[in-house]
Formats: sequence, structure tokens, C-alpha cells
Amino acid sequence: MKILGICCSPRKEKTTYYALKTSLTAIPDAYGQVNTHLIDLSEKEINGCKACGACMKKLKCSQDDDFNALVPILSDPEVGGIIVATPVYMGSMSSQCKAFLDRCVMFRRNGFLFRDKVGGVITVGGVRNGGQSATIQHIHAVMLVQDMILVGDGQPGAHFGGTMWSGHPDGIERDEVGMATVQSLGKRVAEVALTVNR
Repeated sequence: MKILGICCSPRKEKTTYYALKTSLTAIPDAYGQVNTHLIDLSEKEINGCKACGACMKKLKCSQDDDFNALVPILSDPEVGGIIVATPVYMGSMSSQCKAFLDRCVMFRRNGFLFRDKVGGVITVGGVRNGGQSATIQHIHAVMLVQDMILVGDGQPGAHFGGTMWSGHPDGIERDEVGMATVQSLGKRVAEVALTVNR
């Protein structure tokens, strides 16, 4: 089984990447039989969906950008869960995240390939309460349309997902509350994916 992490920040290996990597690292520590794979969108060209309808006929987009190279990874039947991580921009997800999620309509159109895959979300805001939870709910809505199974970070907090504070005065690494939520989210996604795929 594999859990994919999608880093939707335009900034390479910054705070959102760190939060997602922390979440994914917690998975094999807790569930050794689960592999992880991180996809960083920072240097990829992924345009918005043009609603051309080409992907209604086959699992391929008409646009000549980097998204088609991701299709075999995303449609791999070994994938049991997907964690989407985004910075919070203007109270919502990054434009990279929105473009990526919109382009994933092809998986819905070709037999609901994300159906029963476990979805989790990580958001990173510049302040402690900077729209992280609202942004998670926006992405949850997309996951529901894909017929995915949504999880938060589980007990004891059972929040919507992982939320971190990039503006922590001592650096994001010192955001102990946020670190706990992203680690718990990773483990919860793996736990539920393993349960679903028994």
C-alpha cells in the first residue's frame, strides 16, 4: 500500500513541504508496511482545467503540461490514500492546489478511480488562525466529489486535518501543536487505508 503526498506550494521545499514531509515520515514509523511518495508541484507547470471534455474519453488531458506525467502515479491501484498540503493564500488554497484538484476531474470521469481512497489535508498559514480550517474544508469538498473517504487527525484532538503556523517566532519546527496534528493526520490516513483495504 502507498500513501501519496501532494505539496501544492509554489515555493520549493519551504514550510508546506516540511509539514507534508513530517506527516509522511510518521507513517512508516507507525505502519512499516505502508510506503509513501511525495509529489512536489513547486517546479511543475500545471494549468487550470479548460473543461474541454477530452478526459471524458480516456485518462489523458489535452493540455501539454506536467499533469499527464502524474496520471500513472495518481491512478496506481496501490495508492490507498492521498494527503494534499497547501499554504493558505487569501483565506483559501494556493492556485497550484486549485489547478491540480480541478485537473483531477479525469479520475472521476473515468470510473471514480479515487473512490474509497482515504483523503487527508494539511494547511499552513502565516498566523495561528489564518484560515487553515476553512481551507481544509474547501479541499474536503473536492474529495467528497471524488467519493473519497475523509479523515482528520484523529484522537485525541480529532481536528479537520493538519494545521501549521509558518510564522511561529522560533520557526515552523517549533510549532509543537501543528507538528502533532500533521503527524497524527499521516498515521490516521494510513490506519484507515489499511482498514479499508483488508
